[in-house]
Amino acid sequence: MASPASPSPDIQALSFEQALAELEKIVAELESGQAPLERSIEMYERGALLKAHCETRLQAAQMRVEKIVVGSGGDAVRAESAEFS
Repeated sequence: MASPASPSPDIQALSFEQALAELEKIVAELESGQAPLERSIEMYERGALLKAHCETRLQAAQMRVEKIVVGSGGDAVRAESAEFS
């Protein structure tokens, strides 16, 4: 089994939106309680990998966001890295 820190190649190829959609399907199926135990465990493991992948994608997006600093004249003066709390 792959660890959450190293998602499988098929997960790494997913966009954030694709991974999130699959994760939502897994959560819905697990919440329904209809899946057999072994299938539930497999879905939970894949869900953990998808969650880690989504978090990685979000962190990468946050690092790309810049804050534009506007001067007193209303013109953009410079861009700074955004700070997230």
